[in-house]
Amino acid sequence: MKNITVLAGGVGGARFTRGLLAHLARTDPGAAVTVVVNTGDDMWLDGLRICPDLDTVMYTLGGGINEEQGWGRPDESRRAAAEISAYGRGWSWFTLGDLDLATHIVRTDLLRSGSTLSEVTEFLCRRWKPGARLLPMSDQPVETHVRLARDVDEHRAGELMHFEEWWVRYRAGIPVTEFVQVGLADAVAAPGVVEAIERADLVILPPSNPVVSVGTITAVPGIRSALSSTDARVVGVSPIIGGAAVRGMADACLHTIGVETSASAVGLHYGARAAGGLLDAWLVDETDATALPALAAAGIRAAAVPLWMRDDASTAAMAAAAISLARA
Repeated sequence: MKNITVLAGGVGGARFTRGLLAHLARTDPGAAVTVVVNTGDDMWLDGLRICPDLDTVMYTLGGGINEEQGWGRPDESRRAAAEISAYGRGWSWFTLGDLDLATHIVRTDLLRSGSTLSEVTEFLCRRWKPGARLLPMSDQPVETHVRLARDVDEHRAGELMHFEEWWVRYRAGIPVTEFVQVGLADAVAAPGVVEAIERADLVILPPSNPVVSVGTITAVPGIRSALSSTDARVVGVSPIIGGAAVRGMADACLHTIGVETSASAVGLHYGARAAGGLLDAWLVDETDATALPALAAAGIRAAAVPLWMRDDASTAAMAAAAISLARA
C-alpha cells in the first residue's frame, strides 16, 4: 500500500491516523498518507477563522496535542479568552487557549491576505511536520448547522444553530430535526482531494463521526463520485462499539438521521460500494462480531477485531487490520 488516503474528522480520525503512521513506519516506511479533513465544524469566532478538526489532526500528528482532552494544546493558559469575555464578547462556553489562538491568528491573517485554506494548511504544517499530507475537504466555507426542533422552543422551531454550539454548549442534548451544510452548494473539493482518492491504493474511513465528519466530507461535490470510481479498496472502521459511541455524542447525530447506534447499522448506512454506497469492507469490534453476517449479506466484507484506541500500539494494530482486510 504505497498511497493511503484517510477521510477524517477530529479526535478519532487524528488518533487513528497516528496509529496508521506508526504501523507504516515499521512495515512500509515509503508509504505516503494523505488526510482529507472535515471542515464542516469551521466557524468565525472573535474575528478569527477556527478550524477545529484540521487543528486537532495537525496537533495530534505533530506532537502538540493535549492528550487528556484530545483537542487543543497542552499546558495552555486562557488569559486572552478571559479578557475577551470581560468585554462581553465571544462564547464563554467555547474557550480558546492562548497557544491555540496563535494558530487561529496566523490562519486568519493568511486567509485575509488572499491564501486559500489549502495553502494556509500547508503553511501551518511546515511547523508541525505531521508526517502526512493534510488537505481540507474544500477551500470554500462549508459550515454544519442543526435545525432546532419544536421541543426546544416553539418560537425558535426551525431556526439554524451552528453545530459547534449544539455540540459544545448543549452537549447535543437538545432535539434537532436535521443537519444543514451551509455553503455546500457552492463548494468543490479542495485541490488534490479527488486525486488523492482516485490514485490511492487504499482509502480508509476512520472511526470519525459518520454523520457530521465523514458524512460532511463525502457530501462535498466531487468526493463521493471519486470514491465510487477509485480502484482503491475503501475500508471503514466503526466508531460504535457495543451499541455506544466510542467518543462524543455520535449517537445523537445518528438518532437525528434515523440510524440505530450500532456497528452494523452504521456500516449499512454507509452501504456497499457495489450497490452505490461507500464501503468495500468494514471493521467492527470483537464485541460486535454478530453483525458480520448482515454486513456480508449487504455486500460488505467485514471482520471483528479489537477497536479500542488505548494507545499507539493498539491503534497501530487496528490500522494493520484495516490494511489486511483491504488486501483480502
